[in-house]
Amino acid sequence: MSLRIVPVSFRQAREFVSAWHRHHRPPVGHKYSIGAAAEDGALVGVAVIGRPVARMLDDGATLEVVRVATDGTFNAPSMLYAAAWRAARAMGYRRLITYTQQGESGASLRAVGWRPAAALPPRRGWQRTNRHRADRGVDNTARTRWEVQNP
Repeated sequence: MSLRIVPVSFRQAREFVSAWHRHHRPPVGHKYSIGAAAEDGALVGVAVIGRPVARMLDDGATLEVVRVATDGTFNAPSMLYAAAWRAARAMGYRRLITYTQQGESGASLRAVGWRPAAALPPRRGWQRTNRHRADRGVDNTARTRWEVQNP
C-alpha cells in the first residue's frame, strides 16, 4: 500500500486519536498535526505535535510528539514520525522528543533514526495533594524518552 503525508486539522487529529489510540485520550492542544493517507485518500494515521509536557524540556527549541495513532497500517507510524521531524526542522526547532511505554519496542522510531534518550521509572501519576487529577490508566508505567535532533 502506498501512503502519503497529508495535512489534518486539530479537530480531525483529535477525532482519529479518540477512535484509534490504545491508551491515551486526545490532546488538548498542539503546534501542528499531520496525517498519513492511503491511495484512496482514507486517513490511516495521525501525529499530533506540541510543546513538551515536561516543563524542564520546554526550552523553545524542542517539540514533543504527544500522540501518534494509526489504524494498524504498515509503516504509517514511521512515516508520521519522520514527517513530524521534517516539519519541526523546517520551522527552526532543533529537537523532537516522544515517549514509549514499557513493552513497546520503539521499532517505528528506530526505523527513522530516533534514539533512546532516557529510561524513566514508573511515576505515580499527575495527582498531587493540591492538584487533583483523574487516573487515566497509564500511571505507574515505566517509559522511554526518544529524541531526534540536529547534529
